[in-house]
Amino acid sequence: MNPRVLQETALRYFLEVVRCGSISEASGKLNVAPSAISRQIARLESELDTLLFERRARGMVPSAAGELLAVHARHMQLEADRIGSEILALRGLQRGKVRLASSEGFAVDFLPAAIAAFRKRYSGIHFHLMVGPPAQATRHVREGDADIGITFSLKPEADITVSLRQPAPIMALVSPDHELATKKHISLAQLQRYPLALPSPETTLRQLFDICCSRQNLAFESIFSSDYTEALINFAMLGGGVALAGEISVRYRIHQQRVVAIPIRDQGMDSRFIEVQTLAKRTLPSATQAFLAFIKEHIPPGKLPHIPNSQELTDVHAPPD
Repeated sequence: MNPRVLQETALRYFLEVVRCGSISEASGKLNVAPSAISRQIARLESELDTLLFERRARGMVPSAAGELLAVHARHMQLEADRIGSEILALRGLQRGKVRLASSEGFAVDFLPAAIAAFRKRYSGIHFHLMVGPPAQATRHVREGDADIGITFSLKPEADITVSLRQPAPIMALVSPDHELATKKHISLAQLQRYPLALPSPETTLRQLFDICCSRQNLAFESIFSSDYTEALINFAMLGGGVALAGEISVRYRIHQQRVVAIPIRDQGMDSRFIEVQTLAKRTLPSATQAFLAFIKEHIPPGKLPHIPNSQELTDVHAPPD
């Protein structure tokens, strides 16, 4: 085997086919002729003396060797991005891009506020946020499409470094004028008396709710279900009934007294965790490391990322007396 084959641009073509599952789709993404991609993959297979893909009717799937090469290619790509960012930093340029993946609960209030506060001090840093189910956020990190994942988790994940893990109990949300709004805590059995809005079954919240109800033989009929959590939260805020969420998903609205979050005391309703995830064994660029430290500082319950005003920024950068 020629080791140089593992350092050439053919890996870009290979990795895009892995991501897309077909040469034709990868061709469109790369703006390269399909025949050119096929030649490069054939060359890789020849140099490595192994098949990298299993050709199937619905596309191409990496072989065992292809999976190993894909891991190597992703690490190379991420390392090249990191070195580029470090070189820019050495030149004194405040530039960089942080790619985030999160589940919906972090994407409405917490992350926009954190990004806005961070960019007040580091205006050259750009962000890209991908939002989806928790498993998808973790997959984006594992496959190198995101630098940081912020999601809810019920179990450990392979190839993932957890930079912060914190309990994320599920709470009952009601409007400030709801009869439950003055309660210090509540049980699932007590919630049976009220109209309940529930998210779709693939969410960690719904999975944990269903497990806890099953243990107690409690049956609920959801009067409003959706795969869009914000619709359920707004439904509760407007007095339509009770919704469920973690504190971080409604932190600003609690602070603004637009919604009340009531702890649910049943055993197991606190078995979900917030995880801040990065790819195992990866060295993060400076901008990503700085933002990672920033969000870890502000995730604990009740913390609100502070967006500094112009005077505070002047004070920060002013020379000492």
